[in-house]
Amino acid sequence: MKNEENPPGPASEPEPEQAPAPGGPRAQMTGRQRLVAGLWPPRVTRAQLTVAALLFVLGLGLAIQVRSTSDNSALRGARQEDLVRILAELDNRTERLEDEKQSLEAQRTELENSSDQAEEARKQTRQKEQQLGILAGTVAARGPGITLTIADGSGSVEADMLLDAIQELRAAGAEAIQVNGNRIVADTYFTGTGGDIDVDGNRIGAPYIFKVIGKPQDLEPALNIPGGVVQTLEKERATVTVTRSEKIVVDALRPVKRPDYARSSTR
Repeated sequence: MKNEENPPGPASEPEPEQAPAPGGPRAQMTGRQRLVAGLWPPRVTRAQLTVAALLFVLGLGLAIQVRSTSDNSALRGARQEDLVRILAELDNRTERLEDEKQSLEAQRTELENSSDQAEEARKQTRQKEQQLGILAGTVAARGPGITLTIADGSGSVEADMLLDAIQELRAAGAEAIQVNGNRIVADTYFTGTGGDIDVDGNRIGAPYIFKVIGKPQDLEPALNIPGGVVQTLEKERATVTVTRSEKIVVDALRPVKRPDYARSSTR
């Protein structure tokens, strides 16, 4: 038998290939997709890292400079008279601290060189007791200083102006102060209005007389600096007189108060 073969059919034609879209797949992406594709994954080069590090260091330096400049802005904007007063107070405080340092070193030397150290220690203790009594107002004091007299005929001097004078004197090194027979200590307060002022509850009237023990060469200039106590009081039509003296007596005393709660920690 003859093998019958299927007659050859028409040759199958290959399917036509689809032409790629113009511009490729990237052309079919939206603008946002192209932006994301361009940014991610990031492509960082060594040069870009170097530039970033330099910019970081530069920014840090600028931030430190700005902060340093802002910290000094208070003094930069101060008036000349305020700067003079601040400088004078710093000089006076430095001098007082140096004097105190020398005094303490002298006491230490005396204790080390004394043949009877116990007696020397008792002597220094008594001296310290006198000093603390002067500061507390329980002991009378005498020494060089100034007398500050404030005549207030118009009644324009307020309590806070007298308190400012006290603070200025303390900053200049005043060691003992009394005002119209009232001893001024750490907890002293002034109340009332012009011409009707109380010190620690005691009524005082003009003229207000301050007796101050301290170094006259420091106390008087502290009151007369531009914008200071004297200038402020004169603007209120008060008459201010400052007199130096080698002997000022501060004899107004404060009663010794026993603390209600505080007790010595030594046993």
